Amino acid sequence: MVITISREYGAYGRSVARALSQSLGIEFYDVDFIRMTAEKSGYSEEDVSREGELLSAGSRFINSFLSTSAYNSSYDEIFQAQKEVVLELAKKPCIMVGRCSNIILREAGVKTFDVFLHADRDFRRAHALELNEYGKMDVERYMDRCDHWRKTYYRAYTGHEMGDYHDYDLSIDVGKIGLDRTIELLTSMLEGNIEG
Repeated sequence: MVITISREYGAYGRSVARALSQSLGIEFYDVDFIRMTAEKSGYSEEDVSREGELLSAGSRFINSFLSTSAYNSSYDEIFQAQKEVVLELAKKPCIMVGRCSNIILREAGVKTFDVFLHADRDFRRAHALELNEYGKMDVERYMDRCDHWRKTYYRAYTGHEMGDYHDYDLSIDVGKIGLDRTIELLTSMLEGNIEG
């Protein structure tokens, strides 16, 4: 089984995935997707990592009118490479963070347990400030941009709305129950259920 974690920015997605990886003894993939997708697609890691940003800025819409070949050779090729990476990694039990993995795997008939992590804005802002080690970014603006990129990317490539409870087996408000309890809850639910 593959565990997928979708999340709002600042809702501890990577922290939860890392802790589950350790407690369940399986790999987790997050930023690794960028490197693997770049290798498979032939695009640079920067191009792959900026795809969501460019999509949300409307570039996909503009590209589709200006040049069908440019459109196909950028966004769709990167997504197709990412999809292939997701399907390849799903051959073994693992945890995947983001990248539309819940929908990609469902459509491929892969057994998954899909989680959505969210929290109120104040909780997420506090975590974002912890991540903002050098104090150089506008945390409020960055949170909004990240959430917008993720939602736009998810909608563009799945036709679904990120966070819609129909697409997840479990939705957790990390701000309400806390990071430690979130990890404990998921570990207790998933221990012994990973294979098959």
